[in-house]
Amino acid sequence: MVAVIAIVGTAGYRWYDYVTAAKDPLDEVGIELNSRMPMALRKWGCYQLQKRFGDRLPPYGCSSGDGRSWM
Repeated sequence: MVAVIAIVGTAGYRWYDYVTAAKDPLDEVGIELNSRMPMALRKWGCYQLQKRFGDRLPPYGCSSGDGRSWM
């Protein structure tokens, strides 16, 4: 049980760090974690990324249907 909590906590911190402080929105681990989050968290994370990197193409999981615009 402790191992599960540690893994979830580490992944949660890594995701939060990616969406709030990443220097590059194309960080592979961050993209993967964000794309697997529940929709509400993913939308919040994408919004945080868009505030900093809105002039770039969105990473996987943050793009709308055309792949070029943010969700």
